[in-house]
Amino acid sequence: MTSTLDPLISLGQQYYLPIYCQREMILVRGQGACVWDREDRDYIDFSAGIAVCGLGHNSPDLVAALTEQAGKLWHTSNVFYSEPPLHLAEELVAASRFAKRVFLCNSGAEANEAAIKLVRKWAAAQGRPPQRRVIVTFNGGFHGRTLAAVTATAQPKYQQGYEPLPDGFRYVDFNDAAGLESAMSAGDVAAVMLEPVQGEGGVMPAAPGFLQRVRELCDRHEALLVLDEIQAGMGRTGHLFAHWQDDVTPDIVTLAKALGGGFPIGATLAGAKVAETMQYGDHGTTFGGNPLAAAVARVALRKLASSEIQRNVQRQEQALRGGLAAIGEELGLFSEIRGRGLLLGAVLRPEYAGDAARILDHAASRGLLLLQAGPDVLRLVPPLNISDEEVAIGMARLSDALRDFAA
Repeated sequence: MTSTLDPLISLGQQYYLPIYCQREMILVRGQGACVWDREDRDYIDFSAGIAVCGLGHNSPDLVAALTEQAGKLWHTSNVFYSEPPLHLAEELVAASRFAKRVFLCNSGAEANEAAIKLVRKWAAAQGRPPQRRVIVTFNGGFHGRTLAAVTATAQPKYQQGYEPLPDGFRYVDFNDAAGLESAMSAGDVAAVMLEPVQGEGGVMPAAPGFLQRVRELCDRHEALLVLDEIQAGMGRTGHLFAHWQDDVTPDIVTLAKALGGGFPIGATLAGAKVAETMQYGDHGTTFGGNPLAAAVARVALRKLASSEIQRNVQRQEQALRGGLAAIGEELGLFSEIRGRGLLLGAVLRPEYAGDAARILDHAASRGLLLLQAGPDVLRLVPPLNISDEEVAIGMARLSDALRDFAA
């Protein structure tokens, strides 16, 4: 951590909208699961750009795809076809096992906005009046910062000050099947939207059988099942799609983050029920599915779908869980380790509630980048190809940081 304020950081404090609480370091390069700052100090990166850099930093295959495409064509708009997004759409449909069509965009929030609009358009096509186009989401969920997406995000802290919020959303407690059944009983629900593993909401996985129950209720009430896999998808749980572990078939899935490996891209995958709902002029994007993003995403998708990545996620999950359990037992810091794959949350005991941000500062000072998921949960989302050595170094640094904190 810098001891005096870097002049570049002063620029950020002067010219950025002050909406981030950024640590006073400037990262300049990365390789694998390691990044370096301007003073050439190295950090093991257990944050991966908030689960974006699924293949680590400076992946040679992604760099090659980007540079090759950069020498050909950057942008055409969606008035014309270009080759990389056409192939990416085909490959996403094939990989998904359910989708028929794809909408390519630039971010997770855009992918979720498209999903919300697709639900509403589908309900309208069924002859449902506006008051029967309700979308149910879950307390603790997170779906983005645009106005409709932040309304779908059932967390008041993200919504305060942005009222009036759009109508047509209803909130239920996560993993509460009885509560969902009650919320759908009026017959006005068009879709249920959720994350298979809540990320920002504390790294909370769907309980065993819960997604299957949601699917059953959607079928009973003629509603769509929308899965936000922006953080949990693309290999992070040990499967290419997180819902595969739950053995359900969704109607819509949204993707972003690791799909581009750090290059901005999002995707909304539409199943058979909704694939023909939107027609010419119903939606659009200027930059979505541009050749650069699509070229990178094609390579990222292929690598994230590999059995090698899946095996590594499973192995490193066990290493991280074991290390966290040992540290927690020794220092008495954690009440629970939860999550799936390399989306893990270490829940602080009640006496340390609210201290996650302080622990992140200690970790950074020891050369480890971590995230939090709310004030009480440490979130670990390292690259999916992280090596045994990088995990071992990272856990040693975490142990030192937690000893600092506990002292």
